[in-house]
Amino acid sequence: MNRADWEVRIEASLQALAIGYDERTAGRIARYHELLTEWNERMNLTGDTDFETSIDRHYMDSLAPLLVDGLFPISASVIDVGSGAGFPGLPLAIARPDLQVTLLDSLQKRIGFLSAVVEALELTNVSLVHARAEDGGRDANYREAFDIALARAVAPLPVLCELLLPFAKVGGKMICYKGPSADTELEAGQKAAQLVGGGEVNGIPIPIPSQPDWQHCVLLSEKIQETVRQYPRKAGTPSRKPLGGFDKAIK
Repeated sequence: MNRADWEVRIEASLQALAIGYDERTAGRIARYHELLTEWNERMNLTGDTDFETSIDRHYMDSLAPLLVDGLFPISASVIDVGSGAGFPGLPLAIARPDLQVTLLDSLQKRIGFLSAVVEALELTNVSLVHARAEDGGRDANYREAFDIALARAVAPLPVLCELLLPFAKVGGKMICYKGPSADTELEAGQKAAQLVGGGEVNGIPIPIPSQPDWQHCVLLSEKIQETVRQYPRKAGTPSRKPLGGFDKAIK
């Protein structure tokens, strides 16, 4: 399957997902996947670059929350914490050029890859930050500076609350992409969110039309008050000693 075939397949998936998207979206996602495949040969960005697998697992899964009315307001500022290979931040920036997306990652090599994609796709709505999440959340340039702080496949919910909510403005929100295990994290996540300024954590199922058996969702918490100065704790502590009594560290 060549790049032109990829674009046709992506276009069909976008139409099935029934989200609004920019006319350049399919071509840009195809080029993104080309670059991901090339770079993955020399550094570990993702475990699987097979296109047919990736189209749903990475790209459509990243975009599916756009189906939720009002979840991503027009021109919202978004930070993707622990962006890795760019999911979900880059697909969101591609499909929604009105969003102002910041990708934060702790590894310079991954920032190098993300920079190459941003340049190749001419994405003027994407910024990159090389930092640990804990350090970024304490930096005055980023602390409580975003409408939306989100992450995908990074950590259990109580850890994510401490890593994400410090980035969100009061009145903004945290969005966590999650799979079937989300329910097991909710109780401790509620407690953790409260400690760092978040409100009640709610789950919203996010269906992928071509994968009816997937049980994916997003967990949301509105930022209702400023995060107290003690959070986030120093780098590594949130995963070793999660807030809310949760006993599972990052795997």
